[in-house]
Amino acid sequence: MTAPDYNLLSTWQFHLPEDLIASRPTLRRDDSRLLVIERSSGQIHHSQFRDLPDWLQSEDLLVFNNTRVLPARVFGFRTATGGKWEGLYTEQTDSGEWKMLCETRGRLTAGESITLIPAEEWAQAGIQAVGSEGLRTQLVLQQQLEDGSWLVRPPQHTNPAGLLEQFGSLPLPPYMGRRIADQDDQQRYQTTYASEPGAVAAPTAGLHFTRELLSACEARGVNRTELTLHTGVGTFRPVSTEQLSEHRMHEEWCRLPSKAVAALQKVPATSRTIAVGTTSVRTLESAARVLPKFPAAWEGRTALFIQPGFEFRAVSGLITNFHLPGSTLLVLVAAFAGFDLVMEAYRQAIAQKYRFYSYGDAMLIL
Repeated sequence: MTAPDYNLLSTWQFHLPEDLIASRPTLRRDDSRLLVIERSSGQIHHSQFRDLPDWLQSEDLLVFNNTRVLPARVFGFRTATGGKWEGLYTEQTDSGEWKMLCETRGRLTAGESITLIPAEEWAQAGIQAVGSEGLRTQLVLQQQLEDGSWLVRPPQHTNPAGLLEQFGSLPLPPYMGRRIADQDDQQRYQTTYASEPGAVAAPTAGLHFTRELLSACEARGVNRTELTLHTGVGTFRPVSTEQLSEHRMHEEWCRLPSKAVAALQKVPATSRTIAVGTTSVRTLESAARVLPKFPAAWEGRTALFIQPGFEFRAVSGLITNFHLPGSTLLVLVAAFAGFDLVMEAYRQAIAQKYRFYSYGDAMLIL
């Protein structure tokens, strides 16, 4: 039998029934199911996320990404024409401008002004809200970049987090069918430990953890620490080239703080460093390649694309959600656990109707 060509996008495709893509969360965070893969034996088990402590051992270290999702989706109109406009904040440049993805009818031009209105007002009245009185602010389009995004000048003396809290909505994935996040999303599309604003997508593996479950892990002797990677919009973009080697990976800012370094140094050889989410994997493995001696404190940007054949230097376990066909996230998981084992796990997950993607179920790889 011919071995699969891991560089071909078609190798990473599989049939995913649409009804398995979760558009709403479970009633409780830890109501999610948990599929467990043991790499050494190749065994696959089916469990519940609330039972996670039973699969861990004393002195294991859970590494969480503490990024907080910004209400980065904003709405308004073109000041000169009144045309409807929608934008997605992605990051702030060193000079204070914003990078944004913009959507409108017609062609935007450099120098034109955009009037923002609060997302809640937009949800209630849509474009009819243009003429009404209320909270308003102006953005000015500066320059369109090669990737199609825009450099935008925000109002003076404002920070992104503050302005977006006033005007924005959490940027839910399109498949959820809600352009504006509702009250349930405000709670459930953030992890319970999110503390560092800057992401435009949730680090979804962490969405399953309740405070009670964290306490249960601690009672079992499991340690925890935090790092930060501000998840960007490119994380969930599908690969658009047939050859993975031609795919240009998105860049994301991350930080491995000294407190996390101290926790990593204390992990015994008999215990495991378990990354909660692919973002934690990318941060740890990026630091392990950049630093002359790992672990050590590090801050920078990473465009690391983890594929089969990758040598993992920092991570010995992984908690992750179920990813979409042809995604770089699926490729990363298979690089860690092995292509055949992961594809068999996905086959079983589909057969047993596990829920996929951001609000879906989880997988633990040991």
